Amino acid sequence: MARINFVELPVRDIATVRTFYEMAFAMEMTAFGPTYACTMTGDVDLGIQADASETTTAPLPVIQVDDLEAALAAVREAGGKISKPIFAFPGGRRFHFVDPSGNELSAMQVAPGTDK
Repeated sequence: MARINFVELPVRDIATVRTFYEMAFAMEMTAFGPTYACTMTGDVDLGIQADASETTTAPLPVIQVDDLEAALAAVREAGGKISKPIFAFPGGRRFHFVDPSGNELSAMQVAPGTDK
């Protein structure tokens, strides 16, 4: 069953925001380069994105699916608009879409052998 497994926040200063979540909530964050970090609990994780070319205008809920291509087709069929086509990232592949109310979300499929 598809489920929200990730929420990605757009940030301007990754070091400050990472320190905030680590200090305020004792979250352990893993850095993936200078502009991205996330928790890796295997439950609902939090990502912080500081790359201006990659950030969204609002928090980005990410829905985990078993078949990314089928999810993309289903989103289109249901009236969603694809805002970023399928792309790979460490841990899997995903695409972004906008629902009929204008909310941007993402659907992701984890890479084989990845525990998520």
